Amino acid sequence: MDHLVPISGATKGELRPETILTSHDRTLVVTDVASDHSVRVTPASLYHYNCEQVTTKTGKLQPVQGIAALDADGLVLLDLPGEWHKPDLELFAHRAGIPLLDARSYPPARVRAVLASRAPGWQRLRGLRPLFPRKWHKPVAICAGIAGLALMAYLASLGMWAAWRAVSSMGRFLLEMFESKWLMVAFSPALLVLRPVFGRLARWRARRGTLLPSAGRGPDLKANSSGTLQIFHGTEVTATRRIGASPREAFSLLLYQYDSLTGLFILDVTGSPLHHLPGRWLPEHAHAFTKRHNLSLAVHRISREEYLNLTRATKEATP
Repeated sequence: MDHLVPISGATKGELRPETILTSHDRTLVVTDVASDHSVRVTPASLYHYNCEQVTTKTGKLQPVQGIAALDADGLVLLDLPGEWHKPDLELFAHRAGIPLLDARSYPPARVRAVLASRAPGWQRLRGLRPLFPRKWHKPVAICAGIAGLALMAYLASLGMWAAWRAVSSMGRFLLEMFESKWLMVAFSPALLVLRPVFGRLARWRARRGTLLPSAGRGPDLKANSSGTLQIFHGTEVTATRRIGASPREAFSLLLYQYDSLTGLFILDVTGSPLHHLPGRWLPEHAHAFTKRHNLSLAVHRISREEYLNLTRATKEATP
């Protein structure tokens, strides 16, 4: 088999992705026909997964399936949501010379932990076309945002808050139906004005220790009132861990630097790693977060052996 394509979407009822996977000397070439985007990676293995994830929009479990390209340390280089035909996938991996791990029967928590361990430059190719052609996204979104802002200002001037809520509810419904993020501009036009305010609010929360964001588009750490540490990526809760001084509970954070790599390990009281979150984290924000939530903090430059031992122990400790 020279190429591989998914047979259905990542979730039930979703459109079939327009993704094409080809290989050449263990190098994968992934083409997202819907966005005309192509990526080349050389993974150490392919990870065939099927699990349930919680989204903050609904608070409910949502089944997700796909394959992930992992590097030698088990970090995700590329996530390709969709249902892939198992016999075809096995044949493709065999001909490409890339080991294939079937994790579809693994515990969901273990799969989520693997998918949350993302390598620098991580990408997700969904292979789904937007509602309108890409070239119209920006002008349509701007015009819709301006019109929506004017409408909401008019409703506010008349004190018609019920109508305001109705417009917002309709926007959320369309976002759920079409999953088009740019529509958020039309039905949340205040974002055009409040986005700088939201950025300042996030930095203020980081200084107070109620939020630990990564410096970039990586995950965030939060802790709720019940003492549970939550790992977010966008609106998606990728993992949770109880804060405490017992084994398997989050006890400390380790910010590390290894060569050009940086990241964060969540450790338990015995020093065993529970989660690995690659990326850049500001020590001052980590200090404020750990102080507020009774966690310990260490910032170290680690050796290659320490890095490999920690990443290996993280995968072995995942339930």
